[in-house]
Amino acid sequence: MMKNKTHILLVDDDERLRDLLRKFLVENGFFVSTARGASQARQLMQVFIFDLMILDIMMPEEDGLSLTKFIRNSSMRLKNTPLLLLTARGEIEDRITGLSHGADDYLPKPFDPRELLLRLQAVLRRSQVNDPSILLLGQVSFNEKLNRLERQGVPIPLTTVESSLLKIFSRHRGKTLTREDLVCEYEGDLNPRTVDVQITRLRKKIEDDPKVPRYLQTVRGKGYILIPNS
Repeated sequence: MMKNKTHILLVDDDERLRDLLRKFLVENGFFVSTARGASQARQLMQVFIFDLMILDIMMPEEDGLSLTKFIRNSSMRLKNTPLLLLTARGEIEDRITGLSHGADDYLPKPFDPRELLLRLQAVLRRSQVNDPSILLLGQVSFNEKLNRLERQGVPIPLTTVESSLLKIFSRHRGKTLTREDLVCEYEGDLNPRTVDVQITRLRKKIEDDPKVPRYLQTVRGKGYILIPNS
């Protein structure tokens, strides 16, 4: 299923490599759309919102550098998408050119798919740091816009109540919220007496040790406070 998975667009005219990488990324928990060239990629960009794009530089017709410039000069929905470039050329000038065109990282062919995976994860982490809609809790991240909780790229299912509470805490990160505050902001039916139960369940999904919470802490006599990564 696409829901709650990081959606990657892979653009490469090498069909064999494209299929191998798609299979590898899917096996590692990503949802992957593929395109054989820039034209097909542009069509997919009009339909989907991608979390990251992998672009081959050396493609017929329009190359990856041109496509990178197009993305960086496009609407806000596209222009901030993390980009990783692939190319068969490994010279330093090509790397500089790729990065100067707006790429976030660069990987010369041939490469070990495991290195690609590590680079993707690093690029995704860097892109989340400056995004106010992304809540970082150690190895766990919550994307408020996509309503997606994941631990190192692996989706963690959320109930409607858990998702709503995370969004409330995210809007008030670093601020103590009483049970009444949470009930008041919750869009639905939530009883103050059940808040503690929901907090316990939520901690099991976001904390390394739910019994000794690091991020979703109890403020004795007052309520709860969410303290994300600084």
